[in-house]
Amino acid sequence: MMYLKIKRLLDLVISIILFIALLPIFILISISIKLDSKGKIIFKHKRFGQNLEPIYVYKFRTMVENADKLGPQYTIKNDIRVTKLGKILRKTSIDELPQLLNILKGEMSLIGPRPDAYEDVASAHQKIRCRVMPGLTGLAQVSGRSSLSTNEKEYYDEEYVKNISFKLDCIIFFKTIKVVISSKNIA
Repeated sequence: MMYLKIKRLLDLVISIILFIALLPIFILISISIKLDSKGKIIFKHKRFGQNLEPIYVYKFRTMVENADKLGPQYTIKNDIRVTKLGKILRKTSIDELPQLLNILKGEMSLIGPRPDAYEDVASAHQKIRCRVMPGLTGLAQVSGRSSLSTNEKEYYDEEYVKNISFKLDCIIFFKTIKVVISSKNIA
């Protein structure tokens, strides 16, 4: 599909521009994370990539060191493992910005279904959503994000895979800006 080649080129150009423009903010956030709590600046987590290939997704660390030993490994509201700075980074979605590196490496796209946590056995839904490259933002994120049920997220992911197009990507891109600015439905 010709659009997927154009999409990859757009991902590269936009990601390079964003990475360069945001570099001073990345440095400031990195210093702030170190001052806020102990631990690494970047958190990496194994997820499903395109064609069910495992990838490591990068994020600014928003939880205390060794948070996985303190409770559930899924996003919950008012999670006591989240640092003070982490709450701000999550609310503004800034914690996701290191995924620009995943995009530059060709593991992710700007737009696509969010990558699921990696498990040894992929569900039927994961097999469908992994037909395309995972994205920094997607149809589920602009359609309700954390307020959606698992079934609703799966529905939006599958709709994206079925209807991938330049027009749909543009709609999601501009809706993402609106959602991030309003900080709606962000855990």
